[in-house]
Amino acid sequence: MKNFTNFSFHMATEIVFGRKTELEVARLIRKHGGKKVMIVYGGGSIKKMGLYDTVVTTLDGAKIPYIELGGVQPNPRRSLVEKGLKMAQDENVDFMLAVGGGSSIDTAKAIALGLANGGAYWQFYNGTAPEKMAPVGTIHTISAAGSETSGSSVIVDDIGTGRKTSFMYPNCRPVFAIMNPELTYSVSRFQTGAGSADILAHTVNRYFMNAASNLCDEYGEGTMRTVVKYAPIAVANPNDYEARAELMLAGSFSHNDLTSIGRSGPRGGEHALEAQLSGTYDTAHGAGLAMVMPAWLQYIADHGNPEQVARVAQFGVKVFGANPDMADVKATADDGLNRFRAWVKSIEMPLTLKELGVPKEDLQSVIDKCNCDDQGILRGYMDLDKKAVAAIFSSIVE
Repeated sequence: MKNFTNFSFHMATEIVFGRKTELEVARLIRKHGGKKVMIVYGGGSIKKMGLYDTVVTTLDGAKIPYIELGGVQPNPRRSLVEKGLKMAQDENVDFMLAVGGGSSIDTAKAIALGLANGGAYWQFYNGTAPEKMAPVGTIHTISAAGSETSGSSVIVDDIGTGRKTSFMYPNCRPVFAIMNPELTYSVSRFQTGAGSADILAHTVNRYFMNAASNLCDEYGEGTMRTVVKYAPIAVANPNDYEARAELMLAGSFSHNDLTSIGRSGPRGGEHALEAQLSGTYDTAHGAGLAMVMPAWLQYIADHGNPEQVARVAQFGVKVFGANPDMADVKATADDGLNRFRAWVKSIEMPLTLKELGVPKEDLQSVIDKCNCDDQGILRGYMDLDKKAVAAIFSSIVE
């Protein structure tokens, strides 16, 4: 067990949770200083469910002026950010309201950064930390990304490199997050499974770091057990309020950094393995993570040092109920990973590139596009060279 590292943690987002909480949107915008709003959303789902009408009727009733930016896609595009930023600047918008999934929230954050920084924002996706961002509020309709309470945003640079680029800055958290589990009832079985895998991955990403305290491990393990328990229920019974509520809370708290307080060093590795898959093939990010995570952890169990293998075994025991009394630690780790794969199938997610929809002929391209550094190393809990990356993806071709 490593010692705690010093940390600063400020969960700046006001969470308003429960049934019909979307009716409080105007009050919350006023509370957080909004005078003119841009509503950012995706396709027609929020209109079909009546959420769009509820939001605009509430804003109209409060006499809060607004403009709209629709058309946000999964794996959100920089080109739409550019369009929305110009609109927001021209219309003197001072508050961003994201309604929908994580892609809408991430798009709103990018525009909010541009509003607060004289139109400049892309440098923040390339390592420069911002000092300020215009306020963002959220009403999310899928439990997955966790962007509603995190400082994260992910954008595909479709007008430049074509790569998926992201950041994580504490001062880029939304000012409020309205969470009504009933708004997730209409999410499809596939997207419920993909979202659940995404939630799990956010805690896996932090769990596989230098260990902090028992308390931090318990937070992470409890969050992951919650996802493991309730995801299959939500897939099978989409109107189960308890399951939807548990996943909604887990989605936020898996990504707001509570489960990484006191940890240090490189973390995870699964997101770097997956990122360019969804960026290139426009596949669901969570589905790619569901496929990558067991294969990546199996590589660590097979090739890691004793401490790393023991960590995989602990994950299997504490999260998936693996047998801790097997012949050796490696056997326990393998048992946990077999249970992990069974869970992935239980939420109808892929375990191979073929199932994800990536042709086996593209294997080398998949390997080449991974987020490796200048030395060809994918940094994380266990550093992976190109040979290791190739071994991981070769194990899950079909």
